[in-house]
Amino acid sequence: MGSAESRLIVIRGNSGSGKSTLARLIRAARPRGVAILGHDVLRRDILHVADHPGALSVAYIDLSARFALNNGMHVVIEGILHSESYGEMLTQLRLDHVGRTRGYRYDLEVEETLRRHRTKALAHEVSEDAVRSWYRTTDPVAGLEEVVFGEDVSLDVALDRVLTDAGWTATTAQH
Repeated sequence: MGSAESRLIVIRGNSGSGKSTLARLIRAARPRGVAILGHDVLRRDILHVADHPGALSVAYIDLSARFALNNGMHVVIEGILHSESYGEMLTQLRLDHVGRTRGYRYDLEVEETLRRHRTKALAHEVSEDAVRSWYRTTDPVAGLEEVVFGEDVSLDVALDRVLTDAGWTATTAQH
């Protein structure tokens, strides 16, 4: 799936950790050709389904990633993407992708997660109790080989790491 030149980047972590912002900055660093597959957009906005193992969103993200990669695009998948629901699919994407695949996971303390959540536009729609209920101290996906970003990693450092790992020059970022 994809080509030797294609990039598949997976960014996972708790709500409010910076995944969507990082994905947008990755796209801004590239002139064209980066599809962002946002877990929230695909699951909540398009499919409007609950998140659980076997949910339609798992197959939809898989199908969307394969479609974009097979049509010459780079793909950034971002979202909470709990391992028990999305781990097997993400690992299979990694195995099937002939280009460069990189995984990243934000592991933040719950208080930092809540602090970042409060800065989001939808903070008034999603309660802190809901964010706490989704929270995972850590949630690795065996076989994805994720780089872990802690709260000490700035957005600029995370972006530079992803662009470098992808083989793209970090200096092209416009942030």
